[in-house]
Amino acid sequence: MSVREDPQAQPVRPTDEDPVARAASEVLGGPVGRRALLGTSWWTPVRVIALVAIGMFALGMAQKMPCYDGGWFFGNTAQYTHACYSDIPHLYSGRGFADDLVPYFHRIPQKVSGGMEYLEYPVLTGLFMEVASWLTPHDGTSQSAMQHREQIYWMVNAGMLMVCAAVMAICVTRTHRRRPWDGMLVALAPAFALTATINWDLFAVALTAAALLMWSRGRPLTAGILLGLATAAKFYPLLLLGPLFLLCLRTGRWRAFWSATGGAVAAWLVVNVPVMIDWRDGGPHVREGWKMFYTFSQERPVDFGSVWLIVSQRADTPMDDVNTYATAMMVLACVGVAALALCAPRRPRLAQLAFLIVAAFVVTNKVYSPQYVLWLIPLAALARPRWRDFLVWQACEVMYFLGIWMYLAYTGSGDQHRGLPPEGYQLAIVLHVLGTLYLCALVVRDALMPERDPVRQDGSDDPSGGVLDGAPDVFVLGEARRRARYEGAAMSGWGTERG
Repeated sequence: MSVREDPQAQPVRPTDEDPVARAASEVLGGPVGRRALLGTSWWTPVRVIALVAIGMFALGMAQKMPCYDGGWFFGNTAQYTHACYSDIPHLYSGRGFADDLVPYFHRIPQKVSGGMEYLEYPVLTGLFMEVASWLTPHDGTSQSAMQHREQIYWMVNAGMLMVCAAVMAICVTRTHRRRPWDGMLVALAPAFALTATINWDLFAVALTAAALLMWSRGRPLTAGILLGLATAAKFYPLLLLGPLFLLCLRTGRWRAFWSATGGAVAAWLVVNVPVMIDWRDGGPHVREGWKMFYTFSQERPVDFGSVWLIVSQRADTPMDDVNTYATAMMVLACVGVAALALCAPRRPRLAQLAFLIVAAFVVTNKVYSPQYVLWLIPLAALARPRWRDFLVWQACEVMYFLGIWMYLAYTGSGDQHRGLPPEGYQLAIVLHVLGTLYLCALVVRDALMPERDPVRQDGSDDPSGGVLDGAPDVFVLGEARRRARYEGAAMSGWGTERG
């Protein structure tokens, strides 16, 4: 009986296999004992990790407190020097929520938005923002009253995002049945606490984590629906259909893939079509407000955090063809992931390919906002659950988090002795990219050398793979095909001798 099928298999204890976890456990009295795994205590891994995630989220809220009293308005560099900036209070008034404008349906006055005619976020994120607006008192229009309303709006969103944080942590904890403590990587990630309330990305991250959990439980349709909802909140979850396609191609599990894809498309359409199609003025036609996210993403110039910004600043010229360059680099990365999926001697795990494809998008994109690290944290915990490597990557992301705010303080204050100059910010970008590529390299190595993969060292195949877990190959290329031929020839010879 395989590890996957054995209901009596004990959970993996991080203190038994991870030197960093073992050393850190000395603070609490040393490695966990065998009686801790009997399951009789209320303190199950899921509950512990959920509470730790909520605690870290609360610490992140506390880190934003220097901005709470008057720091959140444009022109105030304190929100940068204290690294407590958040889009949430700015967009409350800047996108018409304070004036009861409905996203995508009402045009935003230019004096309010600064030139953005409609909300530039996907529909489900817009709904999230609108619900938070409904829960925010709308009394008073004076400057002090508006500031108070922005504070309340941030607090309401923080409360809703805290639920998303708990969902994300719980889903990651339950995805690998025998490795629940891997969820602690997510709960204790420093970048998670620092970036959770900058924007609304955590909503899409929670939906994506739930989709991966459902796929791991062999429910592809439910996983697809959740993935479609996540894509309706943020673009990046759509990328996960690529790894699913490649792995289902290798195993021949097409029914699961098409169930997931159909569910994703249906869920995305259900959310988007009512907003997308305008039946007025002799319709139907596509609503301008709905298109805003896509046109803004296409027309957006090189922005903060990307390698293209370094090139642009070093060359001292705008990069008009950045979309072409970024797309070409992403296509090359996709080809590489496809080669790994189909040519590796042993089929890579879903979490490994999912992390690699999203990391490729992050590195090649023309913008990298600091909260984008949230996209990768759950995937990294599932793809490479080792504390040392995870913390090395997190250290790079924390340095970037500090770097971008110090750079904005430098450019916003006009003081040459305050903040971080362009050269320093470029170094922060390089650290972020190198940290991400470092983790990618380890994941690729684990895929090519499964004996180095922490998840597979106990004999598991793909605990988050659902129908892929333990599935035989039916379509492989390169090294995998040569290995399959060798094993087939060996088995044929063995059978002849036995006969």
